[in-house]
Amino acid sequence: MATVTMSKKACSVNPLKMSQPVGGAFAYLGVRGAMPLLHGPQGCTSFALTLLVRHFKEAVPLQTTAMSEVATVLGGYDNVEQAVLNIYSRTKPEIIGINSTGVTETKGDDVEAFIRQVRQKHLQLEKCPLVYVATPDFKDAFQDGWGKTVARMVEVLVDPVDAAAPRDLSRVNVLPGCHLTPGDIDELRTTFEDFGLDPSFLPDIGGSLDGHIPDKFTPTTIGGIGVEEIASMGRAAWTVAIGAQMRRAAAAMHARTGTPVRLFERLCGLIPNDEFIAFLSEISGRPVPLKYRRQRGQLADAMLDAHFHIGGRKLAIGAEPDLLFDVSSMLHEMGAQIAAAVTTTASPVLERVKSEEVLIGDLEDLEERARVRNCDLLITHAHGRQAASRLKIPFYRAGFPIFDRVGAGHLKTVGYRGTRELIFDLANLIIADREDNRQPTPDTWRTCDPGFQVVPPQLH
Repeated sequence: MATVTMSKKACSVNPLKMSQPVGGAFAYLGVRGAMPLLHGPQGCTSFALTLLVRHFKEAVPLQTTAMSEVATVLGGYDNVEQAVLNIYSRTKPEIIGINSTGVTETKGDDVEAFIRQVRQKHLQLEKCPLVYVATPDFKDAFQDGWGKTVARMVEVLVDPVDAAAPRDLSRVNVLPGCHLTPGDIDELRTTFEDFGLDPSFLPDIGGSLDGHIPDKFTPTTIGGIGVEEIASMGRAAWTVAIGAQMRRAAAAMHARTGTPVRLFERLCGLIPNDEFIAFLSEISGRPVPLKYRRQRGQLADAMLDAHFHIGGRKLAIGAEPDLLFDVSSMLHEMGAQIAAAVTTTASPVLERVKSEEVLIGDLEDLEERARVRNCDLLITHAHGRQAASRLKIPFYRAGFPIFDRVGAGHLKTVGYRGTRELIFDLANLIIADREDNRQPTPDTWRTCDPGFQVVPPQLH
């Protein structure tokens, strides 16, 4: 069991954490025809927009209430009203999703009351959903903003259903965590469909941020789950939540519709996917398709092939709690040692990370621990690239943002295939680093220079 500690530094150096409003806005991007709106200064929205655009390499719709110094002091009703009206009249969104920022939370704006006043004053907004979530960026982190926003969308948009009402046995609600990529969502969608199930993802970033080119320009999101489909989620037979961050949203779905819930904290690794596939077989009443039996065998073979390179290595990982728990658990099962683990916010899964300590801190903390503990590989988002360069160790980009590589939205870590791809990528990084530093590998140690001293890897 890991000991969870909090950094006591006066400031964050090279931050690991992305803020709650970014996570909240990200969640709205998985809804079709959505326009996320940050209630705060223009700079807050510009920062979030830059991160999202650089990560996905796509046009991202995001608006601001453009709070000035005067408006912040006097209150932001006028700014909220004008922003909502402008968005509604110019972009015709199916939903406007509003997240607060640190400035307006410090002021204490009652945005729910603002929305009620705007609706009473402007009757044309009657059929346009306005969903508001308080996401101050001075507390919590990216996955908290995502989780709160998804839970609020469930509370506002899903039609209540009596627990005894008839259900569509083929429909399944899926509440994915923010640590899943559009590539992960597509992999899961295919898996559900192979069992004859009809999944509804909330949010569905696999349908909106997968990099497709629309036939014509639209100022809102260009895919994802529709508001009508969200409203009918109560008719599904099951709700599947992925990641501990989705407990709140899953509980809201159960309370509102009575659908039974199954939470999977992990979908990276052999055993978690065995449990997932067995569950789908159970609820669908179908045998496991042969393709997944073959994929399982391929993953087992990949684990065997790569454990010579990954086993015994000391790894440093910095990520949001669910991603940290998922990836570190799989690598521990591969024989790696999680020598340094740093995360962004509190979570019930952190105590179960296979490391002596999990620190809620920043990338400076991760770099220092990786240096002291002689780590062999660094795993975090793109802001960790300088630390890896200084440490002179291989660097694997995971999480959000990844802005210095293309294809970040298509990386996969879930399912048998996603786990296999991750294992191969990490093993190849370690092999390439050995070759660059003239270190022997299991394939080359017999042919190394006569004067080169072969030192076998130390198992810990």
